[in-house]
Amino acid sequence: MRKTPPSRDVQRERREWQRESDRWAHERNVERGYRIKWGYVGIAYLVEAMVIGASLWGAWLFAGVYSDGDSKAFYFMLLAPLVYAAVELCRVPLGILARTQRSYVIRALAIIGIVFAAGVTTKSVSQLGEMMFHPRLMDAAKAKTALKDAQADRSTIDGRIAAADARVAQYTTELDQIEKRAAENASQLAALPAQRCERISGTNSRGQRYSNLKCVTDPRTATLNASVAKAGSDRAGVTKALEEARHARSDLDRGAADRKVADAEQVYRNSVNRSQLHSFTAMVYGVDPIDVTEAQVHAFLRIFVFVPALCAAFASTILALCAVSVRKTFMDEDDLGATVDPAATPYMLESITDALRQEMGFGQAKPTREAPEPQREAPAASGAVIPIDRRPTQAVLPASAGAGA
Repeated sequence: MRKTPPSRDVQRERREWQRESDRWAHERNVERGYRIKWGYVGIAYLVEAMVIGASLWGAWLFAGVYSDGDSKAFYFMLLAPLVYAAVELCRVPLGILARTQRSYVIRALAIIGIVFAAGVTTKSVSQLGEMMFHPRLMDAAKAKTALKDAQADRSTIDGRIAAADARVAQYTTELDQIEKRAAENASQLAALPAQRCERISGTNSRGQRYSNLKCVTDPRTATLNASVAKAGSDRAGVTKALEEARHARSDLDRGAADRKVADAEQVYRNSVNRSQLHSFTAMVYGVDPIDVTEAQVHAFLRIFVFVPALCAAFASTILALCAVSVRKTFMDEDDLGATVDPAATPYMLESITDALRQEMGFGQAKPTREAPEPQREAPAASGAVIPIDRRPTQAVLPASAGAGA
């Protein structure tokens, strides 16, 4: 379907409406003495919204990790970030107020508010930066702890091997002594005389006859049997302890300790290589990433956390400050700061008239008679200006120029 072209009257009205709107906005800005570029202000608010959203999201994740499942603690941890977000939202309006307010007291208060709000933003953004580096730093810390434990085990391996050998020798000696004592008891028990049995007969108190077999055992037999039984139980306990000592001694291998240290060192190196902070710290100090100290890492962490946090805190505020254009006078756009001596006015008007006559095609300008030397007047006061009407030249200008010629 063919579209009908818009009416020229409508277009003309739209252009007139736009010109009138622009003229009204210009007059309003001139009257106020400043102009705000709302596009830049919108970008500043967008940056502020991103900072606030990231801060709240980070606080939500932080509370979820460290509240340990307690719902009350979770919501308690979110109260302060909400207040911080409200304070951060004041930075852009405070920046605009610092440029548009005429009172120096109000400007000073606005600047103080900007500094306070930037401090809150620095805290929130620095927490986000620390949370960004925290997982890698924790992995590196755990790997380093494991490496230190392995190195400590290797450094004490000789002492522990000697102690384990001593325990094995002690239990072996005790077992030999128990075996020897058991053998002696067994030989003594075998050397005892056999049991003697006799038949005993007689009459009891009721006058009845009885006949019984009575066996007599050597009294040393019970003692020797008890010694043999104790030796057996001691042998079982010492044998178990000896087996445990030998197993512990078999685990104490210097080669295994060296391999454990090497494996822990490789795990730590991998963790350090995955840590961007360790890599940057090693580049700055010119050392191997595995050789950087905790103090060096945390010193560089302060730079990586607080410097970007400060930049993020002041970026949107600086953009809001630059979005305001302040005028010193209401006629700055017209006078451009020019000052002219009133004595030069006739010469300027005459040159302008000749230029207009030549541009409109009225031929060569007639030589003008010499203008009488104007009477010298007092110099114009500093700041005097000549307002120049910049509206389009009307058709009557050539006629008036010709008449003047």
